[in-house]
Amino acid sequence: QQDPHKWLEDVLGDESMAWVKGKNAECIAAIGDPTITDTYKRILTILDSKDKIPNLFRIGGPSGMYYNFWQDDVHVEGIWRKITLESYKSATPEWKTVIDVDALEPPVCGTAKTWVWHGSTLLDEGPGALCDRAIIALSPGGSDADTRREFDLVKECWVEPADGGFAMPKAAKTQCAYRSRDEVLVGTDFDGDGKALTDSGYPRVVKSWKRGTPIESAVVVFEGEQTDVCASQYAYHDRGFVHEFQLRSITFFTSKYWYRKLTAENLKTVSADAEPASFKEVPIQADAQLGTFADAAMLSLRSDWQPPGCDATFKAGSLLSVPMEKAMQGDWGGVVALFEPTPSKSLEERTETRDFLILKTLQDVRTVLEFWKYEDGRWEKQSSGSSEAVAVGEDVNIQCLARMAEETNEVWITRDGFLVPDSQEIGNAENGCSVTETLRSKPAMFDASGLTVEQNFATSLDGTKIPYFVMRRAGIEFNGSNPTLLDAYGGFELSQLPYYSAAVGAGWLEKGGVKVVANIRGGGEYGPKWHQAALKEKRYKAYEDVEAVAADLIERKICQPSTLACIGGSNGGLLVGNMITRPRASTLFGAAVCQVPLLDMKAYSKLLAGASWMGEYGDPDTDDWLFLRKHSAYHLLRHDCLGLPEVPPPATPVEGRAEWTCPKVLFTTSTRDDRVHPGHARKMVRALQEEAKERAPTVYYWENVEGGHAGAADNKQRAHMWALTYIFVGKMLGLQGSW
Repeated sequence: QQDPHKWLEDVLGDESMAWVKGKNAECIAAIGDPTITDTYKRILTILDSKDKIPNLFRIGGPSGMYYNFWQDDVHVEGIWRKITLESYKSATPEWKTVIDVDALEPPVCGTAKTWVWHGSTLLDEGPGALCDRAIIALSPGGSDADTRREFDLVKECWVEPADGGFAMPKAAKTQCAYRSRDEVLVGTDFDGDGKALTDSGYPRVVKSWKRGTPIESAVVVFEGEQTDVCASQYAYHDRGFVHEFQLRSITFFTSKYWYRKLTAENLKTVSADAEPASFKEVPIQADAQLGTFADAAMLSLRSDWQPPGCDATFKAGSLLSVPMEKAMQGDWGGVVALFEPTPSKSLEERTETRDFLILKTLQDVRTVLEFWKYEDGRWEKQSSGSSEAVAVGEDVNIQCLARMAEETNEVWITRDGFLVPDSQEIGNAENGCSVTETLRSKPAMFDASGLTVEQNFATSLDGTKIPYFVMRRAGIEFNGSNPTLLDAYGGFELSQLPYYSAAVGAGWLEKGGVKVVANIRGGGEYGPKWHQAALKEKRYKAYEDVEAVAADLIERKICQPSTLACIGGSNGGLLVGNMITRPRASTLFGAAVCQVPLLDMKAYSKLLAGASWMGEYGDPDTDDWLFLRKHSAYHLLRHDCLGLPEVPPPATPVEGRAEWTCPKVLFTTSTRDDRVHPGHARKMVRALQEEAKERAPTVYYWENVEGGHAGAADNKQRAHMWALTYIFVGKMLGLQGSW
């Protein structure tokens, strides 16, 4: 009675799927079949290109092989393959296939027809030990739920359960990692009834599972609370030390840690349930993130903190280190601040090698690298090859050469940018990566001649400066006529950084379109406080930031409302939902693309993984609904825009906005998305088409039956989704040219 479109939340119901099939057909009939267009063919060629640079890591120590997962037109679902570094450097690299995913028996799970690679978890028995086993995760159709199966890296074959292999053939949201050769710590939906899961649908119960025994005999070693996001227990070797933690992820941003120090012999010979050493709670802030480096604790702050035994107060976004033993004692008198933020500088991520910590910092969304060395229990800051920020619109990323970071100080260095194709180098943290060897340079995948990138700052409603990047032709006329696509996310402390997307280039920039990436609040571009500035009741700040960027683009005469579109996925889909329903925003955009979105913020916490995001958005079953209602796009549409009755009625009656009209909009999602429920998009589209009608004259919907939260499971599906997107936006904004 309250929600006439609720039946569309039945993901695989006959009525729902019939509706989906009909909407897909309407979408293709109106926009056209993307698979017969040049845009689709260009994007698919790019995705399948043999010129892509492999992302590879060494497994097996200094004499080990380099592994990579690869997809192309021949290997649609993909292969896990390996190579020697010498061969990789040669003109004719000789890869050996380890696992051919296409050759596996297809999944039997709902609409899933293909496997999607979810990665490998390695057996680590400490320094010098041979890494010969891995647990492989494969997802049916791209859902977050996946299967697990043990693989022998030396014999290159599956370890069958009859031979003592670990196998979990039923797809579930699972955590599974080796504790020792013959023991894994596993959290999953053990009995299939959901009792071992949290309200968010993630593991709540962790068990010790011994080799050669049925999983039904696994012993409980840790339990979280029902309302937690998830619970986990994990043990690992770390540069000659052995650590074991228990972790309750209470919300997306708060946790409790328990710790016990072990020896390598303990870990090898005593199972988790039999280990006599007790866990003790780590006395740190609930919103801090804890890790280790050898015997040192590494603490990332999300709020200001004066550690016990220390006179200084460290700002949110700082990275602190102290011996783990001292951290357990609550003695931070000898704390070392490895990073402290400034108003314009934040810590984006860190990379570990055997002896070094490499910090990727952002200076007004431009990367600067910093190096620290850990030796004899002390940290020392190093000089790097360059302390200058990268050029506007470019980026650099560092990853350890080996999967086991304690094996080497060598690193992979990847450089790219919005208009700069990827290059791959090998460097060494010992010299601050001042000397590198270039191994690969991707050829240009689109014509960037005549294109330029600039960074501008818009002023939001409260005076905050909001950075954004613009990719455009250098010689455009500033007359408001340039079709412009504005991309934003603004959530979960995730930064939107430059990267080379040939699909954007071929599908949009080459055709004369302008692409904008906005670094709005809610993201991580300026650290935790930038994120927290748009958290929960302050979510509207992110939307005001997008409105400010849009207005700035119009003020600069790059575009006008009829030539400006917005695009966003997941949390960014909620943003787009607000852009098409907010009073100001809906007049700034002529079109929009809303991908795998959240939209119904009253129901979101009851749908799939939604409960895990209440730390970001709030709890709609409490007084939080008073502010959640203000950016629940589904309610903004039905009640604020259309004036439909609301149950229960709000304290202040809403009459609807007679002047509101919806920008032309395309919604895309996936049936197999088990993170953000496809019902959000389905219900919004039906409300627009059935209840808004002439006030929303152009509304299209496309739902891929595979793909998970990424929206696509293989390159053909990815090319279909992006070609459909660019064709829609191009036609709606009047971008001339062949599609």
